[in-house]
Amino acid sequence: MHTVMVRAFVAFEISEEMRELLRAAQDTFKKSSSRLTFVDPPLIHITVKFLGEVDERKIPLVISALNTIKAVPFAAKGSRITVNNFKSPHTVWCAIDDAGKGREVFGAVESVLAPLGFARETRAFTPHATLARVKVANPALFRCLEEVKTAPCGSCMVAGLKLKKSTLTPNGPVYEDIAEVAW
Repeated sequence: MHTVMVRAFVAFEISEEMRELLRAAQDTFKKSSSRLTFVDPPLIHITVKFLGEVDERKIPLVISALNTIKAVPFAAKGSRITVNNFKSPHTVWCAIDDAGKGREVFGAVESVLAPLGFARETRAFTPHATLARVKVANPALFRCLEEVKTAPCGSCMVAGLKLKKSTLTPNGPVYEDIAEVAW
């Protein structure tokens, strides 16, 4: 029998307001001579947990587990545009300030998915919305960071989780919602 695998992740959605402000920040980086691959603004989100390749027969178990998470909607605010690592940047992102609420939900996601065989993260949860992946960095990248230092990043209410499917294509990933858990 043929096993169908689904590339999946758990995410928080962000508001249209945030997407528009982050799109404006992306425009600044598009002037940079650094080689960057940009996330299409409608696809920008906050990843809670990347699940990787999941046997599609396991998806209903993942959905059931996520549905057991109890949380209340919380405010999330984009605090600043930065990079994941100044010495060796791989990602340009918008840091998210959510008063630790995202970390609490992340902990719950880890707890309900671990029994299904998903390895716990070794790194601390750092809520962020990725704007671009850095292929080749140069000083222009840091000039752009300086330019967007005080740019508004917007805010939103996080009122649930989404389980998303990611299909990689030559034109970038295509995301589909598999399930939504609303609080």
